[in-house]
Amino acid sequence: MSLRKKGNIIEINNKVVGDKYPVFFIAEIGQNHQGDISIAKKLIDEAKKSGADCVKFQKTDINEKFTKSVLDSPYEGSNSWGNTYGQHKQHLEFSNEEFLELQKYAISKDILFTASAMDIESFRFLKSINVPFIKIGSGDANNIQLLREATKYSGPLVISTGMQPFELVKEVYDFMKHNGKRNFALMHCISSYPTPLEDINLRVIELYKRRFPDIVIGYSGHEIGIEVSIAATVIGAQIIERHITLDQHLKGSDHRCSLLPEQFRDMIEKIRNVQISLGVPKKILTPSEIPCWNKLGKCLVASKNLKRGDIIQEGDLKTKVSNPEGVNAIFYDGLIGSVLKRDLSPDDVIFNDDFERS
Repeated sequence: MSLRKKGNIIEINNKVVGDKYPVFFIAEIGQNHQGDISIAKKLIDEAKKSGADCVKFQKTDINEKFTKSVLDSPYEGSNSWGNTYGQHKQHLEFSNEEFLELQKYAISKDILFTASAMDIESFRFLKSINVPFIKIGSGDANNIQLLREATKYSGPLVISTGMQPFELVKEVYDFMKHNGKRNFALMHCISSYPTPLEDINLRVIELYKRRFPDIVIGYSGHEIGIEVSIAATVIGAQIIERHITLDQHLKGSDHRCSLLPEQFRDMIEKIRNVQISLGVPKKILTPSEIPCWNKLGKCLVASKNLKRGDIIQEGDLKTKVSNPEGVNAIFYDGLIGSVLKRDLSPDDVIFNDDFERS
């Protein structure tokens, strides 16, 4: 595994993530596999076809994450996979052996494989199987015990910040730095499924980039559609994470705010195009504009017969489409008072070496 950190850039398996580099796309499979490993593999296939850089699952030791009373509580409803919450969660949880099978499958499809660690034991398991980075979800952004374990990990971390006010996000940032962790990313996230547009507050990305300029900033979205995720990259998100599903009407609370494979592919294509179009903050005559300038660019020409030695006055020059190598029309005022060095006829193009200053 290659890992490098410099400024606000991290490298994940030779994929450089950060400003001036392509957006890194995480296809969050989560538990949209319905507990079926064949569906999980199909989702890996679709994520790969879409152009995603990585597929991400969730890894949980349910006895470490939940209290016994929570696991034993009745869980009924259209999204339930068991009579109790524990039965429901266990149905959706892959074993360590199944995780290794999925990791091997993803590697065979040439797509990165990782997961969110929902507890310390799961974090240690993911670390042991050498995933390229480990995700800490919003629900554990305030879990200091897990975060302390994470600071011992040499690989990159991606930390979502849903449900956390800025003061606590700052605590997470400071905790990581104080404990020597440098190669981590913070993800703006709103933990509602789906997220109402008025709650998304994409400009938090700008806040994070301003207050945490030395780390990578991303966006983990739960909204419907792809427009917001595209906008997130325009204002600086360097990682985009979205859920992917085979059917938005399947049982489970995540499917509605997940993207179908064709939507995921469309989002990636559009973001790639937007990122190319953002370019750099440098205004120039671009190569693609040169033909138009050669055809329609306005330059200065003589408005009448002029003699060598004449002093240029108002009315002696006009702005017309002419030889594109002539003096740009914007410099008209600067030529007033200049001494002409050659005879000119009407519509003769003016060049820079036609004058000497009086």
